[in-house]
Amino acid sequence: MPQVGIPCVYMRGGTSKGPFFFAEDLPTDPARRDAVLLAVMGSPDRRQIDGLGGADSLTSKVAIVSRSPRPDADVDYLFAQVRIETSEVDTAPNCGNMLAAVGPFSIERGLVAAEDGETVVRVFNVNTGSIVHVTVQTPGRSISIDGEATIDGVPGHHAPIALNFVQAVGSKTGLLLPTGSVRDTIEGIEVSCVDLATPMVIARARDFGKSGSESREELNADRDLLARIETVRVAAARRMGMGDVTGKVVPKFCLVAPPRAGGTITSRYFVPDSCHAAHAVTGALCLSAACGLPGSVADGVADLPAGPRRRIVIEHPSGTIATEFELAGSLESPVIRRAALVRTARKIMEGTVYVPESVWGSAHTLDHARAA
Repeated sequence: MPQVGIPCVYMRGGTSKGPFFFAEDLPTDPARRDAVLLAVMGSPDRRQIDGLGGADSLTSKVAIVSRSPRPDADVDYLFAQVRIETSEVDTAPNCGNMLAAVGPFSIERGLVAAEDGETVVRVFNVNTGSIVHVTVQTPGRSISIDGEATIDGVPGHHAPIALNFVQAVGSKTGLLLPTGSVRDTIEGIEVSCVDLATPMVIARARDFGKSGSESREELNADRDLLARIETVRVAAARRMGMGDVTGKVVPKFCLVAPPRAGGTITSRYFVPDSCHAAHAVTGALCLSAACGLPGSVADGVADLPAGPRRRIVIEHPSGTIATEFELAGSLESPVIRRAALVRTARKIMEGTVYVPESVWGSAHTLDHARAA
């Protein structure tokens, strides 16, 4: 059977990794595009043995990049979460970890000209309709991967990549507090439903009979806990105006507890049917906002530093993730003066990935594709 070859770059962004594509190199029809992405990653199959996927939600991700027609952006970025054991591709959420690699990818592929020293890539996130400024280290107008930045969950030291979420409030619902309240009781559990960078349902670990310090493996093995979380998440999503989210990955869910290692708060972040090995970037920003909202379930749990601009350190199963956050205004009209954090990224492989021609369709017109 003939195959179709598609140019791609395999990159690590933060604690995630996956193939990066030019939008023009993929089918324009969303259903056909999703079928191609499933074949690329080897889904549905729990091992993803017939594709590039790593049999983990953190390594079953795809970034699709194109030049942006917007005056306030250089590139458009569409994130796709490819499910492992089902034939589903979810483009509802954003992924801030993969976003970190959009900057160097765009520079290297000629979508953005490198400046001497550092280069700011203005990214329009198609999933959420928001703008993020990604600052890449480019000494001598070349991308640098060497530096002293470290992030828990990734070995080694790398050049820092700063992400500043310029438009973060109401990523999916249009509101910081989609239910209209800073705290709600849903299915007998007190939660805060917050939408900043990503919509989240936040609850206290103790209300689920947990300390918040459990390992990822321990939480993932507790099927009753996961079922209870999903019941609350689905009910909360309806209250947030998101409809039936069964089988969808947003809103996310996290359990919070007091810090134990000198941070601001402890979090166990669910994606949503398993606990994240570390913590999502967008989820960290959303939780940081919740920490500063009087009356939220995180208020009183977090050991919040003083001052308008706060460095919030979230403890997670692999270590910590830190954000710089400044929230002003009111709950009705919030003003985000700063919502930023540092990630790292690296190109791992560049080449051609192949999918069966039957998946692409016999009428494909991709100039770059070639039969093999």
